[in-house]
Amino acid sequence: MFLSVFEIFKIGIGPSSSHTMGPMTAATRFLEILSGRQDTSSAASIKVTLHGSLAFTGKGHATDRAVALGLLGYTPDNIDHEKAERDLSALNASHTLQPGGLPQLHFNPDDDIVFDYGPALPGHPNGLLFETFDGAGALVFSETFYSIGGGFVVTAAEHETPPILSIEQEKIWPYPFDTAASMLEMAGNRGISIAAMKRANELVVRSPEDLDAGLSRIWQTMNACIGQGLAHEGELPGSLHVKRRARKIFEQLDAAHDLNSRQPHEIIDWLNVYAMAVNE
Repeated sequence: MFLSVFEIFKIGIGPSSSHTMGPMTAATRFLEILSGRQDTSSAASIKVTLHGSLAFTGKGHATDRAVALGLLGYTPDNIDHEKAERDLSALNASHTLQPGGLPQLHFNPDDDIVFDYGPALPGHPNGLLFETFDGAGALVFSETFYSIGGGFVVTAAEHETPPILSIEQEKIWPYPFDTAASMLEMAGNRGISIAAMKRANELVVRSPEDLDAGLSRIWQTMNACIGQGLAHEGELPGSLHVKRRARKIFEQLDAAHDLNSRQPHEIIDWLNVYAMAVNE
């Protein structure tokens, strides 16, 4: 099965791909499904129930904020943080959503995002139930989503019946490897690098210009994240008063960079401080 590099390396928001990015994407998908239905003209309100791990760790992972932002039309890879904060404040004041192609919907994040601490849904530990109701409180439509990791989300139906690719669909990829072993075997047999094989597969579905532009955008965003993390000092947001560490460690590594006594593990130290900077 073809998995694009853009499905693996994603621009998103934290702190968690499965507990933050996934729920935001699920909310956006729910509105898309809702707007495509013919029976939603009576919809008047939305309720979202978080199940399993999303309920138990949702506050710490900002799952509720992610759901609200998704219902406001934001996606993990395209978010203006200042505007998002203004829109969240407006939503908390008005308790009103106005999705494109749908009637105005009542939604109060404090009341209409429910943390269900009971048993998880049967399909996956990270479950979300979206429901719409009419003005009398009768259910209009509901959809269950599972956030399965890495920012990927599936509906309950998709989770129960994964899509099956036909032989013809599999044949369109120049290098249809599906395991690391088959990937290495193909590379050896063809005398081509793994990167070149992956690029050839990507070019089946997008132009070289689009591929390069997309990769460049991911790198620029990642580099900017590292730079921001290395530039800030003080404490991390939240009530635990955790001190930022990346900048101090970076300065120590930078000061020792030109010394003759370079340690073999120095490259790992640099990778660790970059990862810490992004995390912070």
